[in-house]
Amino acid sequence: ACSSMSAAMKPGVRPANPCFSSGPCAKRPGWSPEALRGAAVGRSHRAPAVESRLAEVVARSKTLLDMPGDWRLGILAGSDTGAFEAALWSLLGARGVDVLVWESFGAGWADDAVRRLGVADARVHEAPYGALPDLDRVSPDNDIVFVWNGTTSGVRAPDGDWIADDRRGLAICDATSAVFAMRLPWSKLDVVTWSWQKALGGEAQHGMIALGPRAVERLETFAPPRPLPKIFRLAEGGRLDEGLFGGRPVNTPSMLCVEDALDALRWAESIGGLDALVARSEANLAAVAEWVARRRWVEFLCADPAVRSSTSVCLSIVDPRFAGLSEDRRRAAVRRLVDSLEAEGAAWDIGGYRAAPPGLRLWAGPTVETSDLAALFPWLDWAWERLCDA
Repeated sequence: ACSSMSAAMKPGVRPANPCFSSGPCAKRPGWSPEALRGAAVGRSHRAPAVESRLAEVVARSKTLLDMPGDWRLGILAGSDTGAFEAALWSLLGARGVDVLVWESFGAGWADDAVRRLGVADARVHEAPYGALPDLDRVSPDNDIVFVWNGTTSGVRAPDGDWIADDRRGLAICDATSAVFAMRLPWSKLDVVTWSWQKALGGEAQHGMIALGPRAVERLETFAPPRPLPKIFRLAEGGRLDEGLFGGRPVNTPSMLCVEDALDALRWAESIGGLDALVARSEANLAAVAEWVARRRWVEFLCADPAVRSSTSVCLSIVDPRFAGLSEDRRRAAVRRLVDSLEAEGAAWDIGGYRAAPPGLRLWAGPTVETSDLAALFPWLDWAWERLCDA
């Protein structure tokens, strides 16, 4: 039922930063355009002084993430999508593939593997929004394609224990809304991709691809049964493209975005590195969980706390009057609730993903202050009560 709060009791305090979008995500605390003052704009990204900045993004990222020394990391175009597509186009086809699907981005990768790339012996293991598929069905003989964290469902992988140590296939992981906020078991993975616009709040259009030794071996011994666009080529002449993984991307990056990425990485280092980033995101999830536990109108879309995302927190409205509406009317009601918060400057971009069940989605990654979430909660109650009274 609706809470007892009157719709007239508008909260008096707004979040200092109302940015709760799941991508691009909130900038780091204290950010301003002044952080970009040293950007190497107007310079060729092939100039040694500028190329060193790209190499610095790679080096700082590897260190911050505790990435093994024998892994390779490069910058690609097209955000996480471009990086993950490059991995799929370059690597799939040598073996069968198991694709895990529990939200819309995983469904897109399944479509790539099955329909667009036509991989033989492709198996799709699917679960509805809010749940995980049966991880025990994954074959160690096959490549595995999956998201670590379901950005549109609020469900994350529990760990890497379900991935075999002696696997013959590659574990290819889209980790864009997990990296820098969750610890990844590098020994269980072979390819990991992400974008700058997620956990550290960087600007869009730049992707990162990390390759373990087994992925590099596949690139150097397997010829994909398809022509590769230049932007997807990770190897040339049967050898890894060392330039791409040495700070020399194929196409021209934005040096403003590069400077912004470096600023975010330096901030992360200054607060205590990966441990601090993970702790901040987990504290945000705990704050949301405490608020949800005291409410009757809203619940987590993911019922299992063990696999509940600490970054893309997805919420369902469970009041019987709402649940009894058609999907179109529920989506319209959520839109009115979200619009009312945006009109007040209390929260921006918190509607659930368009393909997900109607509900709310709060980004709670490490650049979000717990105090801003605490300030948001009364506004969520106010917006719901206002919707009830309409």
